[in-house]
Amino acid sequence: MQQKTRGAIAAGHPQTAQAGLEMLKQGGNAFDAALAALLASFVTESPLTSAAGGGFLLAYTQQQQAILFDFFTQTPRRKKPEAQLDFYPVDVDFGGAIQEFHIGLGSMAVPGNLAGVFHVHQRLGKLPMKAIAEPALHYAQSGVEVNAFQAFLLHLLKPILLASEAGRTIYAPSGHLAQVGERLFFKDFAQTLTQVIEEGIHTFYTGEIAHRLIQDCQHLGGYLSLEDLQAYQVIERQPLSLDYRGYRLLTNPPPSAGGTLIAFALGLLSQFDLSQTRWGGVEHLQILAEVMRLTNTARQEVFNAQVHQDDIVEKFLALDHLKTYAQQLSQSVNKLGSTTHISAMDEWGNAASVTSSNGEGSGYFIPQTGMMMNNMLGEEDLNPFGFHNWQENVRISSMMSPTIAIADNSPKIVLGSGGSNRIRTAILQVISNLIDFQMPADIAVSSPRVHWENYKFDVEFGRLTEDELKLHFSDRQQVSLWQQQNMFFGGVHTVCRSATGDFTGSGDPRRSGAIAILD
Repeated sequence: MQQKTRGAIAAGHPQTAQAGLEMLKQGGNAFDAALAALLASFVTESPLTSAAGGGFLLAYTQQQQAILFDFFTQTPRRKKPEAQLDFYPVDVDFGGAIQEFHIGLGSMAVPGNLAGVFHVHQRLGKLPMKAIAEPALHYAQSGVEVNAFQAFLLHLLKPILLASEAGRTIYAPSGHLAQVGERLFFKDFAQTLTQVIEEGIHTFYTGEIAHRLIQDCQHLGGYLSLEDLQAYQVIERQPLSLDYRGYRLLTNPPPSAGGTLIAFALGLLSQFDLSQTRWGGVEHLQILAEVMRLTNTARQEVFNAQVHQDDIVEKFLALDHLKTYAQQLSQSVNKLGSTTHISAMDEWGNAASVTSSNGEGSGYFIPQTGMMMNNMLGEEDLNPFGFHNWQENVRISSMMSPTIAIADNSPKIVLGSGGSNRIRTAILQVISNLIDFQMPADIAVSSPRVHWENYKFDVEFGRLTEDELKLHFSDRQQVSLWQQQNMFFGGVHTVCRSATGDFTGSGDPRRSGAIAILD
Protein backbone atom coordinates (compact mmCIF):
# COMPACT_ATOMS: atom_id res chain seq x y z
CA MET A 1 0.00 0.00 0.00
CA GLN A 2 1.26 3.49 -0.93
CA GLN A 3 2.63 5.37 2.08
CA LYS A 4 0.74 8.62 2.66
CA THR A 5 2.58 11.90 3.08
CA ARG A 6 1.80 14.18 6.00
CA GLY A 7 1.32 17.74 4.88
CA ALA A 8 -1.03 20.64 4.31
CA ILE A 9 -2.29 22.74 1.44
CA ALA A 10 -4.22 26.02 1.39
CA ALA A 11 -5.94 27.28 -1.73
CA GLY A 12 -8.72 29.45 -3.09
CA HIS A 13 -11.35 26.72 -3.42
CA PRO A 14 -12.08 23.53 -1.40
CA GLN A 15 -11.74 21.34 -4.51
CA THR A 16 -8.44 23.01 -5.42
CA ALA A 17 -7.10 22.10 -1.98
CA GLN A 18 -8.61 18.61 -2.24
CA ALA A 19 -6.73 18.00 -5.51
CA GLY A 20 -3.47 18.69 -3.71
CA LEU A 21 -4.47 16.60 -0.70
CA GLU A 22 -5.10 13.65 -3.03
CA MET A 23 -1.46 13.77 -4.13
CA LEU A 24 -0.34 13.60 -0.50
CA LYS A 25 -2.62 10.59 0.01
CA GLN A 26 -0.85 8.91 -2.92
CA GLY A 27 2.57 9.51 -1.37
CA GLY A 28 3.43 12.57 -3.43
CA ASN A 29 5.39 15.56 -2.17
CA ALA A 30 4.45 19.20 -1.69
CA PHE A 31 5.33 19.99 -5.30
CA ASP A 32 3.04 17.26 -6.64
CA ALA A 33 0.30 18.68 -4.40
CA ALA A 34 0.88 22.25 -5.58
CA LEU A 35 0.92 21.27 -9.27
CA ALA A 36 -2.24 19.16 -8.99
CA ALA A 37 -3.93 22.06 -7.22
CA LEU A 38 -2.71 24.50 -9.87
CA LEU A 39 -4.13 22.39 -12.71
CA ALA A 40 -7.36 21.96 -10.76
CA SER A 41 -7.61 25.72 -10.19
CA PHE A 42 -7.87 26.25 -13.96
CA VAL A 43 -11.28 24.58 -13.58
CA THR A 44 -12.40 25.33 -10.02
CA GLU A 45 -11.22 28.97 -10.06
CA SER A 46 -11.51 29.65 -13.78
CA PRO A 47 -12.48 33.34 -13.47
CA LEU A 48 -9.15 33.95 -11.67
CA THR A 49 -6.61 31.77 -13.47
CA SER A 50 -6.16 29.72 -16.63
CA ALA A 51 -3.79 27.37 -18.41
CA ALA A 52 -3.23 30.32 -20.76
CA GLY A 53 -2.21 32.70 -17.96
CA GLY A 54 1.05 32.99 -16.06
CA GLY A 55 2.53 32.59 -12.61
CA PHE A 56 5.38 31.76 -10.27
CA LEU A 57 6.25 28.83 -8.02
CA LEU A 58 8.66 29.38 -5.16
CA ALA A 59 10.15 26.06 -4.04
CA TYR A 60 12.11 25.18 -0.92
CA THR A 61 13.29 21.57 -1.01
CA GLN A 62 14.15 19.11 1.73
CA GLN A 63 17.77 19.56 0.61
CA GLN A 64 17.38 23.25 1.58
CA GLN A 65 17.53 24.44 -2.02
CA ALA A 66 15.45 27.51 -2.90
CA ILE A 67 14.28 28.07 -6.49
CA LEU A 68 11.89 30.61 -7.96
CA PHE A 69 10.28 29.18 -11.10
CA ASP A 70 9.17 32.09 -13.27
CA PHE A 71 6.49 31.09 -15.76
CA PHE A 72 4.80 34.45 -15.89
CA THR A 73 3.71 36.03 -19.15
CA GLN A 74 6.16 37.49 -21.66
CA THR A 75 5.76 40.54 -23.88
CA PRO A 76 5.61 39.85 -27.64
CA ARG A 77 8.71 40.24 -29.82
CA ARG A 78 7.15 42.80 -32.12
CA LYS A 79 4.55 45.54 -31.85
CA LYS A 80 1.75 46.45 -34.26
CA PRO A 81 0.02 49.76 -34.97
CA GLU A 82 -2.63 50.36 -32.31
CA ALA A 83 -5.28 50.82 -35.00
CA GLN A 84 -4.87 47.14 -35.97
CA LEU A 85 -5.44 45.84 -32.43
CA ASP A 86 -8.50 44.38 -30.76
CA PHE A 87 -8.05 46.26 -27.45
CA TYR A 88 -10.81 47.94 -25.44
CA PRO A 89 -11.68 48.91 -21.83
CA VAL A 90 -14.09 47.34 -19.35
CA ASP A 91 -14.87 48.48 -15.80
CA VAL A 92 -14.86 46.00 -12.91
CA ASP A 93 -16.86 47.11 -9.87
CA PHE A 94 -15.62 45.56 -6.60
CA GLY A 95 -18.56 47.03 -4.69
CA GLY A 96 -16.51 49.84 -3.19
CA ALA A 97 -14.00 50.67 -5.89
CA ILE A 98 -14.07 50.54 -9.68
CA GLN A 99 -10.97 49.40 -11.57
CA GLU A 100 -10.57 49.67 -15.34
CA PHE A 101 -8.99 46.86 -17.34
CA HIS A 102 -8.46 46.38 -21.07
CA ILE A 103 -9.29 43.18 -22.92
CA GLY A 104 -9.38 41.78 -26.46
CA LEU A 105 -6.74 39.93 -28.48
CA GLY A 106 -4.43 42.94 -28.25
CA SER A 107 -4.30 42.51 -24.47
CA MET A 108 -2.82 38.99 -24.61
CA ALA A 109 0.78 38.26 -23.57
CA VAL A 110 2.68 35.00 -24.13
CA PRO A 111 1.21 32.45 -21.65
CA GLY A 112 3.35 30.40 -19.26
CA ASN A 113 1.20 28.42 -16.82
CA LEU A 114 1.20 25.10 -18.68
CA ALA A 115 4.93 25.33 -19.38
CA GLY A 116 5.47 25.98 -15.68
CA VAL A 117 3.53 22.91 -14.59
CA PHE A 118 5.51 20.61 -16.88
CA HIS A 119 8.87 22.20 -16.03
CA VAL A 120 8.43 22.07 -12.23
CA HIS A 121 7.10 18.51 -12.47
CA GLN A 122 10.20 17.40 -14.35
CA ARG A 123 12.49 19.08 -11.80
CA LEU A 124 10.79 18.31 -8.48
CA GLY A 125 7.77 16.06 -8.99
CA LYS A 126 7.52 12.53 -7.63
CA LEU A 127 4.23 11.22 -9.02
CA PRO A 128 3.55 10.75 -12.77
CA MET A 129 1.97 13.69 -14.62
CA LYS A 130 -1.10 11.62 -15.41
CA ALA A 131 -1.82 11.25 -11.69
CA ILE A 132 -1.20 14.94 -11.04
CA ALA A 133 -3.67 15.94 -13.77
CA GLU A 134 -6.38 13.47 -12.77
CA PRO A 135 -8.26 15.75 -10.31
CA ALA A 136 -8.39 18.59 -12.87
CA LEU A 137 -9.64 16.21 -15.55
CA HIS A 138 -12.29 14.82 -13.21
CA TYR A 139 -13.54 18.29 -12.23
CA ALA A 140 -13.60 19.43 -15.86
CA GLN A 141 -15.63 16.42 -17.01
CA SER A 142 -18.04 16.09 -14.07
CA GLY A 143 -18.49 19.81 -13.53
CA VAL A 144 -17.90 22.21 -10.64
CA GLU A 145 -20.78 23.56 -8.61
CA VAL A 146 -20.90 27.37 -8.47
CA ASN A 147 -20.57 28.60 -4.88
CA ALA A 148 -21.42 32.08 -3.61
CA PHE A 149 -17.95 33.49 -4.22
CA GLN A 150 -17.74 32.01 -7.72
CA ALA A 151 -21.16 33.48 -8.50
CA PHE A 152 -19.89 36.88 -7.33
CA LEU A 153 -16.85 36.54 -9.64
CA LEU A 154 -18.98 35.50 -12.59
CA HIS A 155 -21.20 38.54 -12.12
CA LEU A 156 -18.14 40.77 -11.69
CA LEU A 157 -16.53 39.55 -14.93
CA LYS A 158 -19.72 38.95 -16.92
CA PRO A 159 -18.81 41.26 -19.85
CA ILE A 160 -15.54 39.36 -20.29
CA LEU A 161 -16.78 35.82 -19.69
CA LEU A 162 -19.69 36.17 -22.10
CA ALA A 163 -17.81 38.09 -24.81
CA SER A 164 -17.51 35.00 -27.05
CA GLU A 165 -19.55 31.95 -27.97
CA ALA A 166 -16.97 29.74 -26.25
CA GLY A 167 -17.40 31.73 -23.04
CA ARG A 168 -21.18 31.62 -23.22
CA THR A 169 -21.09 27.83 -23.70
CA ILE A 170 -19.20 27.45 -20.42
CA TYR A 171 -20.61 30.21 -18.24
CA ALA A 172 -24.16 30.59 -19.58
CA PRO A 173 -25.08 27.11 -20.86
CA SER A 174 -28.80 27.71 -20.22
CA GLY A 175 -28.84 31.16 -21.76
CA HIS A 176 -28.16 33.01 -18.51
CA LEU A 177 -25.06 33.44 -16.38
CA ALA A 178 -24.64 30.42 -14.10
CA GLN A 179 -26.04 30.88 -10.58
CA VAL A 180 -25.20 29.40 -7.18
CA GLY A 181 -25.78 25.64 -7.22
CA GLU A 182 -25.50 25.24 -11.00
CA ARG A 183 -22.56 23.38 -12.52
CA LEU A 184 -19.89 24.55 -14.92
CA PHE A 185 -18.33 22.03 -17.31
CA PHE A 186 -14.97 22.33 -19.08
CA LYS A 187 -15.03 19.37 -21.43
CA ASP A 188 -12.98 21.04 -24.17
CA PHE A 189 -10.30 21.82 -21.60
CA ALA A 190 -10.34 18.20 -20.39
CA GLN A 191 -9.71 17.00 -23.95
CA THR A 192 -6.97 19.58 -24.46
CA LEU A 193 -5.20 18.76 -21.19
CA THR A 194 -5.36 15.05 -22.03
CA GLN A 195 -3.84 15.81 -25.44
CA VAL A 196 -1.02 17.87 -23.93
CA ILE A 197 -0.21 15.14 -21.40
CA GLU A 198 -0.13 12.46 -24.09
CA GLU A 199 1.77 14.46 -26.73
CA GLY A 200 3.89 16.76 -24.56
CA ILE A 201 3.92 20.47 -23.81
CA HIS A 202 5.21 21.26 -27.33
CA THR A 203 1.72 20.68 -28.73
CA PHE A 204 0.60 23.84 -26.91
CA TYR A 205 3.57 26.03 -27.86
CA THR A 206 4.50 24.79 -31.34
CA GLY A 207 1.76 22.41 -32.48
CA GLU A 208 -1.87 22.48 -33.46
CA ILE A 209 -3.09 24.61 -30.54
CA ALA A 210 -0.40 27.24 -31.13
CA HIS A 211 -1.30 27.55 -34.80
CA ARG A 212 -5.00 28.11 -34.00
CA LEU A 213 -4.11 30.90 -31.58
CA ILE A 214 -1.66 32.62 -33.93
CA GLN A 215 -4.02 32.48 -36.90
CA ASP A 216 -6.63 34.40 -34.90
CA CYS A 217 -4.03 36.90 -33.67
CA GLN A 218 -2.98 37.61 -37.25
CA HIS A 219 -6.53 38.16 -38.51
CA LEU A 220 -8.40 39.50 -35.47
CA GLY A 221 -6.01 42.01 -33.86
CA GLY A 222 -3.53 40.31 -31.54
CA TYR A 223 0.20 40.85 -31.09
CA LEU A 224 1.29 37.23 -30.66
CA SER A 225 3.32 35.31 -33.25
CA LEU A 226 4.37 31.67 -33.55
CA GLU A 227 7.90 32.81 -32.78
CA ASP A 228 6.69 34.25 -29.44
CA LEU A 229 5.25 30.88 -28.41
CA GLN A 230 8.15 28.77 -29.69
CA ALA A 231 10.73 30.87 -27.83
CA TYR A 232 8.94 30.85 -24.45
CA GLN A 233 11.03 29.38 -21.60
CA VAL A 234 10.44 28.84 -17.90
CA ILE A 235 13.18 30.73 -16.01
CA GLU A 236 14.73 29.48 -12.77
CA ARG A 237 15.76 32.39 -10.57
CA GLN A 238 17.49 32.81 -7.22
CA PRO A 239 14.74 34.01 -4.84
CA LEU A 240 15.06 37.37 -3.17
CA SER A 241 16.13 36.71 0.43
CA LEU A 242 15.77 39.03 3.42
CA ASP A 243 15.84 38.79 7.21
CA TYR A 244 12.89 39.88 9.29
CA ARG A 245 12.82 39.45 13.07
CA GLY A 246 14.63 36.12 13.12
CA TYR A 247 13.11 34.66 9.96
CA ARG A 248 14.68 34.36 6.52
CA LEU A 249 12.03 35.33 4.01
CA LEU A 250 12.24 34.10 0.41
CA THR A 251 10.13 35.81 -2.23
CA ASN A 252 9.88 36.77 -5.89
CA PRO A 253 12.88 38.71 -7.27
CA PRO A 254 12.97 41.22 -10.16
CA PRO A 255 11.91 41.73 -12.84
CA SER A 256 8.73 41.18 -10.83
CA ALA A 257 8.05 44.06 -8.48
CA GLY A 258 5.94 42.61 -5.68
CA GLY A 259 8.62 40.73 -3.73
CA THR A 260 11.08 43.65 -3.75
CA LEU A 261 8.37 46.07 -2.63
CA ILE A 262 7.39 43.73 0.23
CA ALA A 263 11.07 43.54 1.24
CA PHE A 264 11.28 47.35 1.18
CA ALA A 265 8.11 47.69 3.26
CA LEU A 266 9.35 45.12 5.81
CA GLY A 267 12.60 47.08 6.03
CA LEU A 268 10.57 50.14 6.99
CA LEU A 269 8.32 48.16 9.32
CA SER A 270 11.34 46.77 11.16
CA GLN A 271 12.02 50.30 12.47
CA PHE A 272 9.20 49.73 14.98
CA ASP A 273 8.71 47.25 17.81
CA LEU A 274 5.17 46.33 16.83
CA SER A 275 4.82 43.92 19.75
CA GLN A 276 4.46 47.05 21.89
CA THR A 277 1.78 48.48 19.58
CA ARG A 278 -1.94 47.76 19.89
CA TRP A 279 -3.01 45.86 16.79
CA GLY A 280 -5.61 47.82 14.84
CA GLY A 281 -5.11 50.96 16.88
CA VAL A 282 -4.41 54.45 15.55
CA GLU A 283 -0.62 54.14 15.79
CA HIS A 284 -0.62 50.73 14.07
CA LEU A 285 -2.72 52.03 11.18
CA GLN A 286 -0.56 55.17 10.92
CA ILE A 287 2.52 52.98 10.58
CA LEU A 288 0.90 50.75 7.95
CA ALA A 289 -0.44 53.69 5.94
CA GLU A 290 2.92 55.46 5.90
CA VAL A 291 4.86 52.27 5.07
CA MET A 292 2.53 51.68 2.10
CA ARG A 293 2.71 55.33 1.01
CA LEU A 294 6.50 55.48 1.16
CA THR A 295 6.87 52.15 -0.62
CA ASN A 296 4.69 53.48 -3.46
CA THR A 297 6.79 56.63 -3.59
CA ALA A 298 10.04 54.67 -3.75
CA ARG A 299 8.60 52.46 -6.46
CA GLN A 300 7.78 55.47 -8.62
CA GLU A 301 11.02 57.34 -7.90
CA VAL A 302 13.48 54.47 -8.31
CA PHE A 303 12.16 50.99 -9.00
CA ASN A 304 9.94 51.24 -12.09
CA ALA A 305 12.52 52.80 -14.38
CA GLN A 306 15.30 50.38 -13.33
CA VAL A 307 13.40 47.12 -12.89
CA HIS A 308 15.43 45.25 -15.54
CA GLN A 309 18.84 46.41 -14.27
CA ASP A 310 20.97 43.67 -12.71
CA ASP A 311 21.75 45.63 -9.54
CA ILE A 312 18.26 46.95 -8.82
CA VAL A 313 17.75 44.82 -5.66
CA GLU A 314 21.05 45.90 -4.08
CA LYS A 315 20.40 49.54 -4.96
CA PHE A 316 16.73 49.62 -3.93
CA LEU A 317 17.17 47.74 -0.63
CA ALA A 318 20.50 49.35 0.29
CA LEU A 319 20.54 50.64 3.86
CA ASP A 320 21.31 54.22 2.80
CA HIS A 321 18.39 54.25 0.35
CA LEU A 322 16.05 52.66 2.90
CA LYS A 323 17.17 55.10 5.58
CA THR A 324 16.01 58.07 3.49
CA TYR A 325 12.44 56.80 3.57
CA ALA A 326 12.68 55.46 7.13
CA GLN A 327 13.41 58.99 8.37
CA GLN A 328 10.25 60.25 6.67
CA LEU A 329 8.34 57.37 8.23
CA SER A 330 9.45 58.18 11.77
CA GLN A 331 8.60 61.87 11.35
CA SER A 332 5.12 61.26 9.90
CA VAL A 333 4.10 58.53 12.34
CA ASN A 334 5.15 60.49 15.33
CA LYS A 335 2.72 63.24 14.56
CA LEU A 336 -9.78 42.28 -8.92
CA GLY A 337 -7.37 41.69 -9.46
CA SER A 338 -7.93 38.36 -10.54
CA THR A 339 -5.25 36.09 -9.20
CA THR A 340 -5.17 33.03 -6.98
CA HIS A 341 -2.63 31.36 -4.71
CA ILE A 342 -1.70 27.89 -3.42
CA SER A 343 0.54 27.09 -0.43
CA ALA A 344 1.78 23.56 0.34
CA MET A 345 4.16 21.87 2.79
CA ASP A 346 5.00 18.24 3.48
CA GLU A 347 6.57 16.27 6.32
CA TRP A 348 9.94 16.02 4.55
CA GLY A 349 10.55 19.78 4.61
CA ASN A 350 9.45 20.58 1.06
CA ALA A 351 7.44 23.76 0.58
CA ALA A 352 5.75 25.26 -2.47
CA SER A 353 4.23 28.71 -2.83
CA VAL A 354 2.55 29.24 -6.20
CA THR A 355 0.64 32.25 -7.48
CA SER A 356 -1.05 32.26 -10.87
CA SER A 357 -3.36 34.54 -12.80
CA ASN A 358 -5.19 35.11 -16.03
CA GLY A 359 -5.62 38.78 -15.28
CA GLU A 360 -9.33 39.27 -15.80
CA GLY A 361 -9.10 37.25 -19.00
CA SER A 362 -9.00 38.70 -22.51
CA GLY A 363 -12.48 37.47 -23.49
CA TYR A 364 -10.85 35.34 -26.20
CA PHE A 365 -10.78 31.52 -26.01
CA ILE A 366 -8.31 29.50 -28.08
CA PRO A 367 -10.66 27.56 -30.42
CA GLN A 368 -11.67 24.06 -29.27
CA THR A 369 -9.57 24.23 -26.07
CA GLY A 370 -11.82 25.81 -23.43
CA MET A 371 -8.86 28.04 -22.49
CA MET A 372 -9.37 31.78 -22.14
CA MET A 373 -6.20 33.76 -22.84
CA ASN A 374 -4.83 36.30 -20.36
CA ASN A 375 -5.08 40.09 -20.65
CA MET A 376 -1.75 41.00 -19.01
CA LEU A 377 -1.04 43.71 -21.61
CA GLY A 378 -4.34 45.31 -20.55
CA GLU A 379 -3.69 45.62 -16.78
CA GLU A 380 -2.73 49.16 -15.79
CA ASP A 381 -0.61 48.09 -12.82
CA LEU A 382 1.48 45.80 -15.06
CA ASN A 383 1.99 48.60 -17.59
CA PRO A 384 3.22 51.57 -15.49
CA PHE A 385 4.47 53.47 -18.56
CA GLY A 386 1.15 53.20 -20.38
CA PHE A 387 -0.45 50.61 -22.62
CA HIS A 388 1.51 49.53 -25.72
CA ASN A 389 4.67 51.13 -24.27
CA TRP A 390 6.08 47.84 -22.96
CA GLN A 391 9.56 46.63 -23.86
CA GLU A 392 9.54 43.81 -26.41
CA ASN A 393 10.41 40.21 -25.45
CA VAL A 394 10.78 40.57 -21.68
CA ARG A 395 9.01 39.11 -18.67
CA ILE A 396 6.23 41.38 -17.50
CA SER A 397 6.87 42.81 -14.04
CA SER A 398 4.24 41.38 -11.70
CA MET A 399 2.96 42.05 -8.19
CA MET A 400 2.76 38.28 -7.56
CA SER A 401 4.86 37.46 -4.52
CA PRO A 402 4.88 33.78 -3.50
CA THR A 403 6.71 33.80 -0.17
CA ILE A 404 8.25 31.28 2.26
CA ALA A 405 9.55 32.08 5.76
CA ILE A 406 12.46 29.93 6.96
CA ALA A 407 13.68 29.36 10.52
CA ASP A 408 16.30 26.80 11.58
CA ASN A 409 16.71 25.83 7.90
CA SER A 410 13.11 24.63 7.78
CA PRO A 411 10.02 26.22 6.17
CA LYS A 412 7.66 27.59 8.82
CA ILE A 413 5.28 29.80 6.82
CA VAL A 414 4.18 29.51 3.18
CA LEU A 415 1.91 32.22 1.83
CA GLY A 416 0.98 34.37 -1.13
CA SER A 417 -2.03 36.23 -2.44
CA GLY A 418 -4.12 37.29 -5.36
CA GLY A 419 -5.36 40.84 -5.63
CA SER A 420 -3.60 42.82 -8.36
CA ASN A 421 -1.76 45.78 -6.81
CA ARG A 422 -3.11 44.87 -3.35
CA ILE A 423 -1.03 41.66 -3.31
CA ARG A 424 1.99 43.20 -1.65
CA THR A 425 0.06 44.98 1.10
CA ALA A 426 -2.05 41.90 1.88
CA ILE A 427 1.05 39.70 2.25
CA LEU A 428 2.85 42.38 4.25
CA GLN A 429 0.03 42.51 6.80
CA VAL A 430 -0.32 38.74 7.17
CA ILE A 431 3.45 38.34 7.65
CA SER A 432 3.36 41.04 10.32
CA ASN A 433 0.31 39.47 11.98
CA LEU A 434 2.04 36.09 12.14
CA ILE A 435 5.50 37.27 13.21
CA ASP A 436 5.02 40.59 15.02
CA PHE A 437 1.72 39.82 16.74
CA GLN A 438 2.09 36.01 16.98
CA MET A 439 -1.45 35.44 15.67
CA PRO A 440 -2.69 31.93 14.77
CA ALA A 441 -2.87 31.46 11.01
CA ASP A 442 -6.65 31.73 10.73
CA ILE A 443 -6.74 34.99 12.71
CA ALA A 444 -3.73 36.42 10.88
CA VAL A 445 -5.45 35.84 7.54
CA SER A 446 -9.02 36.82 8.44
CA SER A 447 -8.21 39.98 10.40
CA PRO A 448 -9.26 43.27 8.72
CA ARG A 449 -6.77 44.81 6.29
CA VAL A 450 -5.90 48.21 4.91
CA HIS A 451 -4.51 49.40 1.59
CA TRP A 452 -2.95 52.78 0.73
CA GLU A 453 -2.62 53.89 -2.90
CA ASN A 454 -2.80 57.18 -4.77
CA TYR A 455 -3.69 59.11 -1.61
CA LYS A 456 -6.64 56.85 -0.86
CA PHE A 457 -6.66 54.78 2.35
CA ASP A 458 -9.03 51.79 2.15
CA VAL A 459 -9.86 50.18 5.50
CA GLU A 460 -11.88 47.05 6.19
CA PHE A 461 -14.49 47.40 8.93
CA GLY A 462 -13.33 46.22 12.36
CA ARG A 463 -10.27 48.36 13.05
CA LEU A 464 -11.51 51.89 13.81
CA THR A 465 -14.83 53.67 13.50
CA GLU A 466 -15.46 55.99 10.57
CA ASP A 467 -15.22 59.03 12.86
CA GLU A 468 -11.86 57.86 14.26
CA LEU A 469 -10.51 57.24 10.77
CA LYS A 470 -11.52 60.68 9.56
CA LEU A 471 -10.09 62.31 12.69
CA HIS A 472 -6.64 60.71 12.36
CA PHE A 473 -6.19 60.10 8.64
CA SER A 474 -8.29 62.42 6.46
CA ASP A 475 -5.66 65.21 6.47
CA ARG A 476 -3.23 63.21 4.27
CA GLN A 477 -5.54 61.04 2.19
CA GLN A 478 -9.09 60.18 1.28
CA VAL A 479 -10.39 57.56 3.73
CA SER A 480 -12.78 54.81 2.67
CA LEU A 481 -14.28 52.43 5.23
CA TRP A 482 -15.51 49.10 3.81
CA GLN A 483 -18.43 47.67 5.78
CA GLN A 484 -17.48 44.03 5.14
CA GLN A 485 -14.59 41.92 3.95
CA ASN A 486 -13.97 42.02 0.21
CA MET A 487 -11.75 40.28 -2.34
CA PHE A 488 -10.40 43.75 -3.15
CA PHE A 489 -8.04 43.26 -0.17
CA GLY A 490 -6.48 40.10 -1.62
CA GLY A 491 -6.75 36.42 -0.89
CA VAL A 492 -3.88 35.18 1.29
CA HIS A 493 -3.77 31.38 1.52
CA THR A 494 -1.31 30.26 4.19
CA VAL A 495 0.21 27.06 5.55
CA CYS A 496 2.28 27.08 8.76
CA ARG A 497 4.32 24.45 10.61
CA SER A 498 5.04 24.63 14.32
CA ALA A 499 8.27 23.74 16.11
CA THR A 500 6.72 20.35 16.94
CA GLY A 501 5.98 19.62 13.28
CA ASP A 502 2.23 20.22 13.39
CA PHE A 503 0.56 21.80 10.34
CA THR A 504 -1.95 24.64 10.51
CA GLY A 505 -3.12 27.14 7.96
CA SER A 506 -5.93 29.13 6.49
CA GLY A 507 -7.65 29.83 3.20
CA ASP A 508 -8.66 33.47 2.98
CA PRO A 509 -12.42 33.85 3.61
CA ARG A 510 -12.43 36.89 1.28
CA ARG A 511 -12.02 34.47 -1.62
CA SER A 512 -13.69 31.34 -0.20
CA GLY A 513 -10.29 29.84 0.52
CA ALA A 514 -9.82 26.40 2.03
CA ILE A 515 -7.20 24.50 4.03
CA ALA A 516 -6.64 20.73 3.78
CA ILE A 517 -4.35 18.89 6.21
CA LEU A 518 -3.22 15.25 6.15
CA ASP A 519 -1.85 14.18 9.56
